[in-house]
Amino acid sequence: METVLVSACLRGVPCRFDGRHKASPEVETLVAGREPVSFCPETAGGLMTPRRPAELVGGDGHAVLDGVARVVDDMGRDVTAEFVAGARLALAAARRGGCREALLMPRSPSCGRGTVYDGSFTGRLTAGDGVTAALLERNGITVRPAPGA
Repeated sequence: METVLVSACLRGVPCRFDGRHKASPEVETLVAGREPVSFCPETAGGLMTPRRPAELVGGDGHAVLDGVARVVDDMGRDVTAEFVAGARLALAAARRGGCREALLMPRSPSCGRGTVYDGSFTGRLTAGDGVTAALLERNGITVRPAPGA
């Protein structure tokens, strides 16, 4: 059976920064007939739930992986190491599961694909990918943002 990596919050796991989940019927429809591999890179990387909201500063997830940007929470705490560690663990889980595709949480500093929050903590969006999305793409896994999330 085909497998797909899915952000755990999209599968109903309350692991988001605010302690909630973002399960949606659209996600369930998209994974129907495939074996979902649920994963939360932020908690896997060592962050607690709930936790302070974090955003990318100085660039997107690709820039974080290249060492020129970072991830900080709204109190100024640098959580880059946790995000990178979680991204590496997500890639390992995807490889173990044989996933060629990932369905991830939109706009997230870890899972966002194509659009992420801009680092101002004002809700503004900018073009870019989250840290996990960037690492998965760099390793040949197709990343899609989940609709309706």
